[in-house]
Amino acid sequence: MDAQSRGRADGIDPADQWVLNPHTGDYELRLNHSGGDSDSPSRTSGARVPHSREPVGDSGGGRRGTTRDGRGDRRDPARDDQGSPSKREVPGQRSRRSANGGRGQESSGPAGRRSRKAPKARRKKALMWTGGVTAFVLVGLSVGGYALYQHFNGNLNTVDVGGAGNKNVFDNDAPINILIIGTDKRTGKGNKGYGDRGSVGHADTNILFHVSEDRTNATALSIPRDLITDIPDCRVKQEDGSEKLVPGKQNVRFNESLGQAGRNAGCTMETVKEITGLKVDHFMMVDFNAVKELSTAVGGVEICLAKPVDDPDSHLKLPAGEHRIEGEQALAFVRTRHSFGNHGDLDRIKVQQQFIASMIRQMQSDSTLTSPTKLYKLADAATRALTVDTGIGTGTKLASLAQELSKVNTKNITFTTVPVLDNPAEKVPVTVVLNPPKSDQLFAMMRDDTSLTEVKSKKKAAKSKQDALLKGTKAAAGDVRVDVYNGGKVPGAAQATVTWLQNEQGVLKSTNKANAPAKAAKTTLEYAPNQADQARALAAMMGLPGSAMKKGTAEAEGLQAMVLTLGDDFKGAGTPITGPAKVPADIQQANADKAECAK
Repeated sequence: MDAQSRGRADGIDPADQWVLNPHTGDYELRLNHSGGDSDSPSRTSGARVPHSREPVGDSGGGRRGTTRDGRGDRRDPARDDQGSPSKREVPGQRSRRSANGGRGQESSGPAGRRSRKAPKARRKKALMWTGGVTAFVLVGLSVGGYALYQHFNGNLNTVDVGGAGNKNVFDNDAPINILIIGTDKRTGKGNKGYGDRGSVGHADTNILFHVSEDRTNATALSIPRDLITDIPDCRVKQEDGSEKLVPGKQNVRFNESLGQAGRNAGCTMETVKEITGLKVDHFMMVDFNAVKELSTAVGGVEICLAKPVDDPDSHLKLPAGEHRIEGEQALAFVRTRHSFGNHGDLDRIKVQQQFIASMIRQMQSDSTLTSPTKLYKLADAATRALTVDTGIGTGTKLASLAQELSKVNTKNITFTTVPVLDNPAEKVPVTVVLNPPKSDQLFAMMRDDTSLTEVKSKKKAAKSKQDALLKGTKAAAGDVRVDVYNGGKVPGAAQATVTWLQNEQGVLKSTNKANAPAKAAKTTLEYAPNQADQARALAAMMGLPGSAMKKGTAEAEGLQAMVLTLGDDFKGAGTPITGPAKVPADIQQANADKAECAK
């Protein structure tokens, strides 16, 4: 079977559809298979279609067609503006033809030497759409957005989560929080050994993916399904368009936030917000079949086992060492809970994190990025596997989101797990509860958009400059004068803060000014230059970040007080508003750029 008939039932290899659009200078995926010529591009399923089936940029220097440049005159694509030989290679077509039109022979002349540079440029372009993809559900979305989003629209399932999410695809001036949900729902063939028969699916695997505002880093926070928590009330849209209020539940497992009592993913999003204080913008949900299909589409995922595994429950049987797994084996690997560590869910979470990190590395490898066929299969499998909120429920919106996520370097993606303790209410621990001293710090870091990795960026430099306002002499508590306003969501916050400042901190010259003139997302402290020592003292007491410090230009006169406005980030009197600058040393972390062996 020759290359023209591989990979598709209609005999057309997606790799053969990538052509150079002379009007844009970009390679694009041809969806119109007709052979008619046209000088002007046309639209088919959102892709820009160039004008003919003639070969463009043959790697062996074979037939050369002519195209129109942006000025409308005819030119030779084999030469640049200075007349020197130059050509651009079609992705997936390298070494497909020799100078005489044959296959498999690369030209040994100057043109052949230049063609070896093409993969580097091609890889750079591919990275724009696939680099830094967050997890297995995001694989290939950028390719879909690039040329096939209309085709992939039909693959997507969507859920309207109402006010639980964000109607905007992304906001350049804010972090992005995406909840990735893996359900135990059984669909398709070969899933008899997994999940509950007839179940609508629970929130079985849960990762809150937080992408920083400046897109330099990301934190992937795993939330155990057996975490005991409170599920808040949530509104669920019915098929007829009406809304149903699903009452919340207290002291139950996190995985009940989905599928029970008619709860949808919006309820899971609200539960995550209740736990972490982070509003979830969007969700992406997959079931067992997604792991099998995506691991196969990427060509297998490399894993490492520190010891042999033989688990009769998940049917995973592998010797120690390195393996490439896909399909049923991949699903068995992420489902096994009796093969590693203490045979619990927390150890399975670590294994799942290793699997996802390995898949990200595989997607960024040359073998994937330079294969249009593999990228096409990946995008198709990903969109067929996905259920998403309506805010990102089209190929174009997913493409926009994927392009934002692709800005994050893999080495700056950190996997971690919510710090927990065995449930003290159980004689034989089965479930877990939050470990507040550790979890509060981690959640505060994520709310403050503080990276878990060392990242140099303009934002970090600006933050350092703002933090410098906290350094210097501090006034005595008795000399601090402050008026307190409540611009946040906590009722009575201003009075509670004044009471705490006076009784616990000795700030007797503090006054409750009730509600602020307008709502405030962030807590701020406004002060004059000659009140800097007072401001530093108050900031230290309340745990204010440098970003909260608003230094004025005019000096304060007489007994003028500073102005403290409590925002939505205020959790309670005595609770620090900012998180730690660095993650506590004993919180579990794993880097997406490094391979680890499952133990």
